Amino acid sequence: MGWNTLDDIELVGKRVLVRVDINVPVENGQVTDNTRIRRLTPTVTDIIAKGGRPILLAHFGRPKGQHVPEMSLLPLVPALQAAFGVPVAFCADSRGPAALAAVDALPEGSVLLLENTRFHPGEEKNDPDLAAEFAALGDIYCNDAFSAAHRAHASTEGVARLLPACAGRLMQAEMTALEAALGTPKRPVVAVVGGAKVSTKLDLLGNLVEKVDHLIIGGGMANTFLAAQGLDVGKSLCEHDMTTTAAEILTKARDAGCAILLPSDIVVASEFRSDADSTIVPADQCPPDAMILDAGPETVARIAAVFTGAKTLIWNGPLGAFEIAPFDAATRAAAQKAAELTRVGDLVSVAGGGDTVAALNQAGVAGDFTYVSTAGGAFLEWMEGKALPGVAALNR
Repeated sequence: MGWNTLDDIELVGKRVLVRVDINVPVENGQVTDNTRIRRLTPTVTDIIAKGGRPILLAHFGRPKGQHVPEMSLLPLVPALQAAFGVPVAFCADSRGPAALAAVDALPEGSVLLLENTRFHPGEEKNDPDLAAEFAALGDIYCNDAFSAAHRAHASTEGVARLLPACAGRLMQAEMTALEAALGTPKRPVVAVVGGAKVSTKLDLLGNLVEKVDHLIIGGGMANTFLAAQGLDVGKSLCEHDMTTTAAEILTKARDAGCAILLPSDIVVASEFRSDADSTIVPADQCPPDAMILDAGPETVARIAAVFTGAKTLIWNGPLGAFEIAPFDAATRAAAQKAAELTRVGDLVSVAGGGDTVAALNQAGVAGDFTYVSTAGGAFLEWMEGKALPGVAALNR
């Protein structure tokens, strides 16, 4: 681990500038899902317990450097106070005299929330002057926003270069889990990659075939791989112009000793709707007027066998059109098997990505995985093997 945590820095009497991700859904001025806020509580609690004063830097929405009132962080204050159990003050700016005055006035045992960092055009440009203004507000920088760590912004990368820096508890947990999954994993390692398009996950697939022992491909992208093998996929979602690339990935995997698992049986229907008639057929027998909407039970059994023989699992993307039953069956069954193996200590399971989290929640097993990342782009870029600026800036 090449970065400090809250345990490595003296916090007594220190102003701790904490980059957080509280980009949560809000309707009619009320937070409708406080998951991201609750996950920040250990960091805030520990800073206060260690004698520090937490000052929160965060973005909300995409104001593109403009002051957009409906993207203010002010409505989040009640949800933050409820989660942290301490008073939360608010400042209508994140730089300059007003912010400095708010920091100076912050009493011990309280939290200060600064206004949306993206109201300033220099934020997303990683402007050094803005980073310096952020740095003037704190003595220590703590990044607890892994989900924003793939962006080199003033509040994620620039300020980290100007102050003693460390990872918050959420960032620490995230990086520890990811290191265990791909850095120094227990083998065999299996990855599940689903989703609609091969074209959006080329870097991911290219990186994984050289690092994992088994790669399970599902969702719409599996159809492209089936087509690359000469199979008719009917009316299925398929990138026919990517079949050559898919074939190259299959070859690369074979050369690297990575076993790729594609559906051997499929669930097909003429329409994508909940009451559509569906049937299970071998993968090479998709009717020309049908579409593949899920993997079949034989494929699920093969996946379960791979899971049983594995020690580490990384999961991104569903195996089928999980939004509508019965096309959620493969994703649900595979997730439940992974959860079962994790519960008894036979498997380290790490999952991430929006659809993945939704699918695991739908299957009722998100709490049973070793770690479930709420990060989207950052989780994907980490799986692709890319350096994350917000993490790299924390290196000692």
